[in-house]
This record gives sequence, structure tokens and C-alpha cells, in this order.
Amino acid sequence: MTLVRRLLDQAARTPADVALVAGDGTELAYGELRRQVLAVRHGLLAGGLSAGDGVLFSVRPSPESLVLALGVVAAGGVVVFADPGAGPEMFTARLRLARPRWSAAESVLYAGSRLRPVRAYARRRGLLLPDLAGLRIPGEGPMRHIRVGRRLPGVPRGALAFTRLIRGAAPEPGTAGDPDAPAAVIFTSGTTADPRAVVHTQASLAAALDLFRARLPLGPGDVVHTDQLMLGLPALIAGARWSMPPLFCAPSDFARLMREREATHTFCVPVHLGEVLDAAPEPPPSLRYVLLGAAPAPAAILRRAVAAAPSAEVLSVYAMTEILPVAIASAEEKLAHTGSGDLLGAPLPGVGARLADDGELLLSGPNLCRGYLGAEPRAELPTGDLARLDGGRLVLTGRKKDMLIRGKFNLYPGLYEPSIAALPGVAEAAIVGVPDPETGDEEVVLAVVGPADLPARLRRSLPDVIDHDALPDRIVVVDALPRSGRTRKLDRERLRELVTP
Repeated sequence: MTLVRRLLDQAARTPADVALVAGDGTELAYGELRRQVLAVRHGLLAGGLSAGDGVLFSVRPSPESLVLALGVVAAGGVVVFADPGAGPEMFTARLRLARPRWSAAESVLYAGSRLRPVRAYARRRGLLLPDLAGLRIPGEGPMRHIRVGRRLPGVPRGALAFTRLIRGAAPEPGTAGDPDAPAAVIFTSGTTADPRAVVHTQASLAAALDLFRARLPLGPGDVVHTDQLMLGLPALIAGARWSMPPLFCAPSDFARLMREREATHTFCVPVHLGEVLDAAPEPPPSLRYVLLGAAPAPAAILRRAVAAAPSAEVLSVYAMTEILPVAIASAEEKLAHTGSGDLLGAPLPGVGARLADDGELLLSGPNLCRGYLGAEPRAELPTGDLARLDGGRLVLTGRKKDMLIRGKFNLYPGLYEPSIAALPGVAEAAIVGVPDPETGDEEVVLAVVGPADLPARLRRSLPDVIDHDALPDRIVVVDALPRSGRTRKLDRERLRELVTP
């Protein structure tokens, strides 16, 4: 059964229940959600969308973006997530690879990419927007467009209005669709010369949602507070309520909405959870599950979460865009781990995990993406992560690309950072290498967040915690570790610049 079919069937069973609560508090019932998805599907097919057509998707998380994305997939289209703010060269390279035939964007983005005063303002803010309205299909002509929001100057003539789509007819689909057909394209990395995009099918996404639901009980009456699609969708398929925080939601507002909406589940990036607990040290008593993901969860954050929400289960998710989720470990398990590396937990049912000769983690399973756009399908994913198996549980020991060279010793930061971060007084820890121009080796620098006297204390305690060859040449206290992107991942390049004399 396809992902969209599961959602439609659930919505048909509970049409009067609230499915979504938007950032502004607006509620959308399951029955209306179902009708809108089917109406968008019908309107796009009537407007000329064909099976396999890529739809460049530039709509921020909202009920409208969810309905539109599901409608595209239900019509047999492929949602192509290519950030228009990535810069003109990268955006053009990604379009060249994905070759979408449609563009769906907010009206304000169309206006901002075409009107000279708005473009000038965006440029002063460091945002170089492409001309979305002028996009063309190579060798064929202009793209078709869908706008979300009221019509503004700069919106291409003939663009389909989302508000008109959802008011149209909503007939039942005659076929269930192909679960193995591409449903989403997600750009993750690469250069302008070689962009990389992950291709997921409805089947691989549905398998991912099933794994979340197997480990994370969800059902009617539950309220999931998150802006993350891959946790919001399992909630909807289970008949729960998805509570969406508003865009650019402050930590204090995130915490307030959790309490007001009586959230039972939430998902946070570890850094964001720390900010939420700073703003509201006591989560609502309704909270039963706290999921952490997108970046390693420091021991200090795990301890804070467990102490702040003693009645909730705090879980850390290991996943990649290509295959999610892979493993889920409880905070108690992670904090009880005394060995080196970061405990990830046992692979979830159906997820295959094995180690290459060099220790790289290789993954497979029904939730694995189809492959990379333009490449052959994959049956197994080389993750770039180094790991070991400890009693059937995965332990992350580092990233291959983060390896530092010290003489004949290969130092993997991820092997030691969790143990250092667990020491008293250490809020966060990261190891980077600063190249030595004379020897070719790298000076090993440990950056920590904590009190000013921390370096002296760590000099005494580190020899009992990490290998002698991994001891840092310098220890630097920083106010915060630099992070980047929506998931707030550690930016090692910026950190390297920060600690270079």
C-alpha cells in the first residue's frame, strides 16, 4: 500500500478528528485534509501533470505545503526539494540534474526572485534568489507553476493557485499508484559540478514511517509537536494529531505551545532542545516521548532532558537522508555506555547493518532510498560512518572524512567526543585538526563549552578517558560550537577557523 493511500484510509476512518494544528492555531480535520489532498491531485492532473513529472518545491513547512506535497505524490509526481537559497550556481546545477517540469513556490518567493527592489534587499541580506518565474524546461519551454499565497507582482502568468486547487473537485483515485515509483528527491551534498540527490519512493518512505511507529507508539489522542515531516506523517497515519510550531518559532514559544496543546511527543535537534529547556525548564506533564536527532546528542543534553521530563522516554534517533530511521537508543542506554564511541542502539527490525573491512557502516533495508538521482539503484548504502558492533548494538566511532593524522596514528574525533562531553563541567566537545605546514601532521585541538578553568581540569582527567595518542595538543574554551543548517549540525570547518591561531 502506498504512503498516500495509508493516509487517505486513516483520514476516511476518523474524518471529524483534528489532524493538524497550524502554527497560528488553525485546525484542519482529517476529512478536510483528505478532501484537499484529493482535490490537489485532481487539479494537477487536469492541469497537465503527468506521472514522473518533477515538481520543484519551494514552500516552507505548513499545512498548505503538506497538502500540496501529498497531492503531487498522489498524482504520480515527484517532489523535488532544491533550496532556492543555496546560491545561483548550486541551484542551477541541481535543476540540471533533476530536470523538473513544474515549480511550486510561495508567492512572496516568486516576487522576491523577480522584482528588482526585493531582489536588491535579499542580496543585501546575503540571499541570492534565482528567477523562479523564468525557469524553463530544457528544449521545451517555460515550466508550469503553482503558487501558494495571494497573487503578487512577479508571480508567473497562468500559475495554478493553491487555493483554487483545494476548492476543486476531489474524486477518488481509480488506482493506488506504484509504490516503487519515485516520490521525493532530496538534495543533500555535492558540488556545482557534481550535486547529489537522494531518491525515495512511496515504499521506502512508508517503510521508514512504519519503523518509527514500531518503536514509538502513536495513536488517536496523541499530539506530536514538531515541524519534521518524518515524524508528523507517522502521527497522521496513526490517527494522532500533528501540532506544527510556527516558522522561526522561538524556544519559549515552542515550549508554550507544547504545554497549551498538551503534546505527548516532540522531536528536537539536541541544540534546540537545550534552548527550549533554557526557556522552560519543566516540559508539560502530558509529554511521554522526546526524540532527538539530526545530530549527536551530547551527554549533558541527555541528562538535562531526563531530569526535566522524568515521566517521558528520551530517545536518540540515528538516521540518514538515504535511510531513516536506522537505530533508536534511549537516553539511559546512551548514558550508561562507558566504552568509547557513541552508542546508537540495535538496528531496527528489517534494517541490515554490517561493517566493511575498514570499519565503515553499510546499511540496507526496505527504508533505504532507491538510490541517487542519475545513478543505478542501490541495495546497500556506504554511510561514511565508522562503527563497531557491541552485543548487537551499533556504536559510532567516527566519520571517515573527519579523520586526523598524527604521525602513524589515525584519530577519529567521533570515537572520543562523547566520552569527553560526559565529563563534569563539559557542555559540549569537538575535536578538529589544524594542519601543521612544517610537518604535514595536524595539531589536535579540543574545543569545549564550559567554564574558563576547564582546560586545566581536562589536562588532568583526559589521560584516564581517551587514548594517549588522541590527547589534544591544545584545549580551547569557546562560548558555543559553530553550527549550520536547519538541523544545527556541527560545522567543523568554521570551528577549525575559530581555533586556528
